[in-house]
Amino acid sequence: MKLPKSLIRSEQVTAKEKWLGYLLGPAGALLLNAVLATYLNVYYTDVLNLTPLWDGLFLTIFPIVSKVIDAITNVIMGQIIDRTKTKEGKARPWLLLSAFLVPITGILLFTVPNASDTVKAIWVMISYNLFYSFAYTIFNMSHNLMVPLSTRNGTQRGGLSVFNQITTIMMSGILVALVFPMIIMPAIGVDKSKWIMLMSILSIIALPLTLMEYFFTKERVTEEATEAGEEAKLPFLKQLKILFTDKYMLLIYGYFFLSTVSASIKNLGLVYYCNYVLGTYNDGITQMLVSVIGGIPMGIGIFAVWPLAKKFGKRNVTMIGMLLMATGSLICWLFPTNLVIVLIGQFIKNIGGLPGAYVFMALFADCLDHMEWKTDLRMDGTAMSIYNIIAVAMVGIMTGVFNWLLAKAGYLAPFTANSTAEAASILSANGWTSQLALDALKPAADGVLTVGLVQPASVNGVITFAFVGLEVFACLIMAALLFFLNVEKKIDKEQAEIKARHEAKAAESAEDVE
Repeated sequence: MKLPKSLIRSEQVTAKEKWLGYLLGPAGALLLNAVLATYLNVYYTDVLNLTPLWDGLFLTIFPIVSKVIDAITNVIMGQIIDRTKTKEGKARPWLLLSAFLVPITGILLFTVPNASDTVKAIWVMISYNLFYSFAYTIFNMSHNLMVPLSTRNGTQRGGLSVFNQITTIMMSGILVALVFPMIIMPAIGVDKSKWIMLMSILSIIALPLTLMEYFFTKERVTEEATEAGEEAKLPFLKQLKILFTDKYMLLIYGYFFLSTVSASIKNLGLVYYCNYVLGTYNDGITQMLVSVIGGIPMGIGIFAVWPLAKKFGKRNVTMIGMLLMATGSLICWLFPTNLVIVLIGQFIKNIGGLPGAYVFMALFADCLDHMEWKTDLRMDGTAMSIYNIIAVAMVGIMTGVFNWLLAKAGYLAPFTANSTAEAASILSANGWTSQLALDALKPAADGVLTVGLVQPASVNGVITFAFVGLEVFACLIMAALLFFLNVEKKIDKEQAEIKARHEAKAAESAEDVE
C-alpha cells in the first residue's frame, strides 16, 4: 500500500512543521485525552453511578486490569513500529491509522446503554480498552516518537519539544481548566445525553487534526538510518536488557514513573477537590481559578523555558523546578481550604513544573541518542513502549486506587431531583446534607436540580492528599534522580560520532553498489 507523502521536504526543521505538525496537528487527540483524564472518571462515578457497583470493586479493579492489557499492547506496538519500514518512516504511518480509530472509539466510551449494571460494566470495559489499549496506544506511541525521530539537532529538537507540549498544556488546558468548569460542566450536569453529544464532538475533531500531524511531520533520523543501510534488529528481550542496564534510561524511567503517578492522582483529584474541599459542586468558578491562576506560569514559560534550558542545561532547570513544585504543593497541603493561599501555591508549583513539561521529551531523546552511541542501534519503539507502559499502567492503577479510596472513605455521589421537595425527601431519607440550600440551587434548562453533598471528613482527606499531598514527596524524589542524570555532558560528542558512523556506512553502501 502506497502511503500519502509528507508535505515537509526540508532537511532542516521548518516553521510550518512546528506550527502545523507539532502544535496544531496533535491538538485534537491530545485535547480529547486531556478531557478524558479529568472527566471520564467523573462520568463513571457521577453520571453512570458506578461507584457502588460490586461493593466498589468494579471501578477499582477494571482500570487496573485494563492497563495490564494496555501495557501488553504497548509492547506489541513498540515492536511493530521498530519493524515498520516505509518511505514515510516507521512511526508516522501509524499516525495515519490512529486518525480514524481515535474518534470512533472515543465516542464508544460514552454511549453506554441504559441497561442492567452487568451490561453497563461489560460496555465500559470493552469501550475503555478499545480506546486506550488499541486506538490511543497507536496514536500515542507514534506521536511521542515524532520529536526523537525528527532531527538530531539539539536546538531544533528542543524547539519541537516545546511546541509539542504547548498543545497539551495551553490549548487543552484552557478548555479543560477554564471553559469546562465555568460553562460546560454546569450546563451538562449529570445529563447523559449531553455528555454523549459533547464527547462525540471532541472525538470527531481529532480526525482532521491528526491527519494534519501526519502530513506536516518528517522522520529525518529514520531516513538517515535507512540511507545508511542499517537493518539489524536485536530481539526484544535483548533490547530490554540493554535499556535496563543503562543508568540514564533507568533514571529517566524512574523520574517519569514518579511524575506519572503523582500527575495521575492529581488529575483525578482536581475536580473532586474543587467540588468538595475548596468550593462547591460545579460552582463554575473554583476549578477555573485553581487551574487558570495556577496555570498562568505555563503560558509565560513558553518563552522562557527553552532559553533557560539551553543556558543552564535541561537537567539542571528541571531539577530546580521539582524543588519549586514540592514547595508549592506543600503550601496548598498545609492550607487546603484557603482559596487565596491555594492559588499562590498552585502558581509556585506550576512555575516549577515548566521545565519538566516543556523539555522532558528532548531530554528523553538525548538518552535515546546515548543508547544509539553505545549500541549502534536505534531502539525507539522498545524504549517508547516502556515509556508508554509506565504512562498507561500508572494511570490505570492510580485510577483504581483513587476510586477504591473514595469508596472506602464513603464518597457520596451527587443526585438529581425534579423539585426542591423531592430533593429534600431524598436528603432526609439518606441522612445526607446538601452543600447549598436547596432553594439556592440553579436548575438545568430542563428544570432538573443537581444536588452536591457534603462529604465525610475521610473523603475530603483522601481528595486533598490526591490533589496536593502526594506531589510533595514525588517531586523531592524526582529532583534526587535528576541530580544523577547528566547525559547532556557528552551528548554533543556522542551525536557527532553517530553522524560520522552513518556517513561511513552510507559511503560503504555506495561503494558496494558501484
